[in-house]
Amino acid sequence: MTGLLGALAFLTRLPVRTSRPLDTAGSVPWFPIVGLLIGALVGGTAVLLEPWASPAVAAGVAIVVGLLISGCFHEDGLGDVADAFVGGWTVEDRLRILKDSRHGTYGVAAIVSSISLRFVALGSLVAVGPKVALIGAVAAHGLARIAAVGTMLTARPASGQGLGSEYVTGLRRPPSLAGIVVGVAIVALVGGWWTAVAVATVIVTTVMVTVWSRRKIGGFSGDVLGAIEQCGEVAVLIVISMIAGHHPPWW
Repeated sequence: MTGLLGALAFLTRLPVRTSRPLDTAGSVPWFPIVGLLIGALVGGTAVLLEPWASPAVAAGVAIVVGLLISGCFHEDGLGDVADAFVGGWTVEDRLRILKDSRHGTYGVAAIVSSISLRFVALGSLVAVGPKVALIGAVAAHGLARIAAVGTMLTARPASGQGLGSEYVTGLRRPPSLAGIVVGVAIVALVGGWWTAVAVATVIVTTVMVTVWSRRKIGGFSGDVLGAIEQCGEVAVLIVISMIAGHHPPWW
């Protein structure tokens, strides 16, 4: 349970207390479970509001709940990556920009785009039905964190410093793989055959961001993992919103 508490403390702003120092590598296998939990809270918010509010309002409040739970952790990484990869001319410039806590034009545009697309996609799911909104939120948040874990297992960090390196140092592969399998299985239990499309989508977005990162800074960083999560979350919500209007969920 220490790993789960560590993952909750690291990925969320929930009031979690642990008597031991945070073991970043040890908490990684629990990232998918925490992602599923966040998705359930976001989707659950939309479900609770659906009878009383418009789809747009329900989706908007649900998105804000997700931002508050995560502390905009992944959005910050997305903004840093956009600023660094688009605005930086050299590897040194990009690494320096990634460490800068401020966001520029590209970063703000990326964050606004991410939130806007999620709002529109989740709103369309709420309009189809609360059950569909719950499935979409759980799948998007869960698979997006799974994508980050998969990147840690298959890619290399850009440098020996930063969160990207901390993730990999001491990372235990069997538990991490087990976390991925369990996470995908839970999404499949909820989403049925939609899961296959969602998994394929998140694989494509993850590979695209990982390749882009390797070309720009030679590997991944903590900010890149945040960008991978954001791109995966947005893409899964969009794809499920496209499916849901034509094919009902299995349950």
